[in-house]
Amino acid sequence: MDEIFKNSYIVSEKDLVSLSVYNVGYQKCEPLYTWGPGIRNHYLIHYIISGKGYFKVNGKVYTLCAGDCFLVYPNQEILYYADQKDPWEYCWIGFSGSDASSILGATDFSESSPVLFSCAFGKKIQEQFLHIYAIRGNDFKNAVEMTGNLYTALAIFMKDSSIRKKRGTYDTYVQKSIEYISSHYSYPITVEDIAEYAGISRSHLFRAFQECIGQSPKEFLTTFRLKQACFLLKSSDLSITSIANSVGFDNSLYFSKAFHKHKGMSPTEYQKRHNQNSEWS
Repeated sequence: MDEIFKNSYIVSEKDLVSLSVYNVGYQKCEPLYTWGPGIRNHYLIHYIISGKGYFKVNGKVYTLCAGDCFLVYPNQEILYYADQKDPWEYCWIGFSGSDASSILGATDFSESSPVLFSCAFGKKIQEQFLHIYAIRGNDFKNAVEMTGNLYTALAIFMKDSSIRKKRGTYDTYVQKSIEYISSHYSYPITVEDIAEYAGISRSHLFRAFQECIGQSPKEFLTTFRLKQACFLLKSSDLSITSIANSVGFDNSLYFSKAFHKHKGMSPTEYQKRHNQNSEWS
């Protein structure tokens, strides 16, 4: 009988708001090894390296084998277990963050279809997951490196997805726009600036964003800035005015109003709640 093993790493500090690794590992299961029924509070992707197993979600049971992937969505009751005669070996990664939903929305995963069979890029996924495990650690530099490799892994799922092909050039324009926003959000950029960088008109940019992520460019820019502000409020001693300026708001009063609308409280209250070790985020 093959050796049974489990190598798992759970990240205790999840400092990045856009995308953070929660856990990563690989396991050769014993016959009928089971997890669940239960829920996870984050996304979780498994890639089947060898053997056979079963994944139950939404009342449906999927029979899986080497080369298949399955995705667990947050707060979704699931059950999965190894075959009795040929128990599976798999690697996995758990993650969450503000970018997770939109990235996964550009793959062929969906809540109604959470399984990808016979992934042509499976070996690349396996290599990325195991590489993330190899660079594991709770220092901030480890978190950044793990997240960078997670983006790379998720990009593999996006590359050949049928959804991406359907979206065509719209997806390209949105990706270019997000690239520009992530590099320039701290400056007083406008939607016109973003459209110019993407190479299309403002009206076409609006349609591209609505089609791909369900937000306008202005809404995305504001949300992106406020997410960065949340990170600074939790991790720095900067004043509210300094944080507002750092994330592209040249008016601290407008920043406070936008923040309150987004989070339901003022930046000062948010900062105090976090400093008191509450679970607000």
